[in-house]
Amino acid sequence: MFKPTVGPIVGHTTTDHARIFLRGDHGNSQVFAGIRHRRRGDTGWSIGQFVQLKAYRDMSDIIVLKGLQPDTAYEYQAGWFSPLSPTHTVETIQELPLQWPRNTYCLRTPTDKTDAPRTYIVGSCRYLRIVANTPLLPALGDRTFAGINRVVEQADPPISAVVMTGDQVYLDDLNVIGPDRTYENILFRYRTVFAQPQIRKLMAGTPTYMILDDHEIEDNWPARRTAQDDLLYANAMSAYRLYQASHGPVHELSGDGTLNRALTRYWYTFAHGDIHWFVTDSRTQRNLSADDRRILDQEQEQALLEWLVSSPARVKLVVTSVMFFPDHKRNDGDAWQAFPAQRLRLLDSIRRQRIKNVVFISGDVHGSMTSRLRHSEDPDFEVNTVVSSPFYNSKLLPFAKAADFIFHRPMARTDSGEYRYELTSEVVSQDNFARLQVTAQSLQVTFHDRDGRPLQTVDIPLR
Repeated sequence: MFKPTVGPIVGHTTTDHARIFLRGDHGNSQVFAGIRHRRRGDTGWSIGQFVQLKAYRDMSDIIVLKGLQPDTAYEYQAGWFSPLSPTHTVETIQELPLQWPRNTYCLRTPTDKTDAPRTYIVGSCRYLRIVANTPLLPALGDRTFAGINRVVEQADPPISAVVMTGDQVYLDDLNVIGPDRTYENILFRYRTVFAQPQIRKLMAGTPTYMILDDHEIEDNWPARRTAQDDLLYANAMSAYRLYQASHGPVHELSGDGTLNRALTRYWYTFAHGDIHWFVTDSRTQRNLSADDRRILDQEQEQALLEWLVSSPARVKLVVTSVMFFPDHKRNDGDAWQAFPAQRLRLLDSIRRQRIKNVVFISGDVHGSMTSRLRHSEDPDFEVNTVVSSPFYNSKLLPFAKAADFIFHRPMARTDSGEYRYELTSEVVSQDNFARLQVTAQSLQVTFHDRDGRPLQTVDIPLR
């Protein structure tokens, strides 16, 4: 068997199952991929689980490890091969004397204790320039993931998940020369970005959750969309479904342990004890018309509002790839400030329903910070944001700084009072990522530089 050409990527992981993405390559006939696993410390491996790889899925697929135990470390091996006989099936290849790749990976299932402390890595925007099918200086961007790996290795409690909030790839390559538009070029970019050694090491051992932003398609999508972009969008979203959505919770797990391949939306939820996440799709369902301007489609907005009210979570983390607040002095129509009515509906619902400990997580702006929103007539209302960006910036783009944002006037005025926000951290203007640690008392946010060294820590008290 051969090592995966991309992956393995540990995706959505619960107390009893884990979804693992891997890619093989084209063989002489049929191509199969497999995984075997065991609890760390055991000597015997499980029976291998296999899938047949297909070209229409770019020779990739998901294998679900079932029957796992909570808060348990597992080892696994993964590989692909092409058997000599073209008559083999997923069932018959289990009888072959396979030689598995030597690489052994480790993953840990989450604890089933509701109030256990949890720690997450959050970040966005990993730029990689590719020219003539050659990545330019890929180690510069991969250095940040080496820093994340250092934090993961030292983390106590273990990192529950890595949450990537957008721009995992730059298909438009900053619109400089020859942005990726063909399906093959887009797939090549995904393979290249996800096959770099340090991000590969990270995703092989830590559950990773992803959502797209504009550069998975085109800068500021869909503001400048034309009829000529229809094929680009179809190609970009097909690749996104394969490499980012496929291993996430947006696909339901059936009773027999297989994944439902149907995909009707890109937003999703997941939970760890009393910490719940709602990961929005704030990019593909925008309505830019003047009479019903919205960043989330109506179905998603309603689902988010119902989740905020009905979820029993003590802490509610809402991922939105673009900034919820603070507002930028240069309003380019892309972030939530350009959709004030919908943002106000969400905030008014949170305030009226007395929902506590809501934190919006975002990226996009190539700067990291925390900020707090309050209401002039309601001292009990508070909403916080954590912005974490970028993993790696292009040399052609500036970093955000505090002077870029509006802090001298209310964000919104209503009949019931004013919404006002304040910066609660310094603005980090360098390559970085955030570590979120949720305890009984607070959400502690630590921003780290690309080598994993802490830059600053902010405590957001929980109520």
